[in-house]
Amino acid sequence: MTTTAQKAQANDVVGQIIYALRTMGVAPIPRNYQLFYEAYIGSNTALTQDLAALGSRATQEELDALSAQYIGTGHAEVIERAHGKLLVELEGLLRLLRQEQRSMESYTKLLGETATRINSKANFSNDIIGNAIALLTTATTDTIAHGERTVDTVAEHSLEMDEVRKELDEYKRIANTDSLTRLSNRRAFDDKLTSLFDSAGNLPVTALVLADIDNFKKINDTYGHPVGDKILATVASVIRANVRKDLFVARTGGEEFAIIVEGNTAEEVMLICERIRCALETRSFRNSRSGVQYGPITISLGYSMGSQAEDAGHLYANADAALYHAKHSGRNRTVLFEEAMSRDYAGKNWLIYRN
Repeated sequence: MTTTAQKAQANDVVGQIIYALRTMGVAPIPRNYQLFYEAYIGSNTALTQDLAALGSRATQEELDALSAQYIGTGHAEVIERAHGKLLVELEGLLRLLRQEQRSMESYTKLLGETATRINSKANFSNDIIGNAIALLTTATTDTIAHGERTVDTVAEHSLEMDEVRKELDEYKRIANTDSLTRLSNRRAFDDKLTSLFDSAGNLPVTALVLADIDNFKKINDTYGHPVGDKILATVASVIRANVRKDLFVARTGGEEFAIIVEGNTAEEVMLICERIRCALETRSFRNSRSGVQYGPITISLGYSMGSQAEDAGHLYANADAALYHAKHSGRNRTVLFEEAMSRDYAGKNWLIYRN
């Protein structure tokens, strides 16, 4: 059974932070959680003193200023650190709860076995049986009370931590989402692409597709960036609507998109790309108020299978070479990477064909 000292140590981290937040009347949002973690758990004496000096009327601006001064990392990194620490602490508490539950189940089983043995021993005197029952009753009462206290403590802290975890998960989702298109952003794409090579087993049926809107610079120059942004958002929605929900789709920068297809052959990936291309080619891009027709809007796509690459960087270069070939050979088409494309791609001025 887990000792009281072990429980106290595991709960202490969360308890200190939550108590400090409550005492100072600070909102339990992720960046405040991280700040108090550094102050009280990270043993940053200067930060602890400055935080205490704010008193119970600290404004969010003052707290953010301390975060910038003492933590000094990017927003996304702070979220990742706090998120990781929080999940570790929550897992520890839940592990204690499961241990308590197992202990109670084992103790209940032991009581049942003891009762059976007592009933089967006719030669036990009434005094012995009476003393045994008294001891079992006292022990059971103490164990149940202890278990209830542990459950209450863990439940209270788990609820507090679950709320913070939900906020952290939302912050993390926002940090990985492109605000214009609502697709995954470049940061999320880089993480996903790298993870493909953690296990090489699925690479033969994994593909990276890079897609680029044709002549997008001309669209921006002619109609302005607000119109360009609307077209980007529409193209993103068309791509998303024409692929399976489980496929990873990202806007990787400017007018470029990436799709990671897992579980399909090269021929099947070609069909997916062509479905997207044709859907855009036939889509009307027209201003409903002015009647101005912005289209047709077309897209070029290049892709490479994971088995054609040695690592994430190589796979991206292959797909980019195929996209370059699609642009160079007339745009509005899909091209699968071939080794010969690497030689054509090397040293070329990609920007001439990208726009």
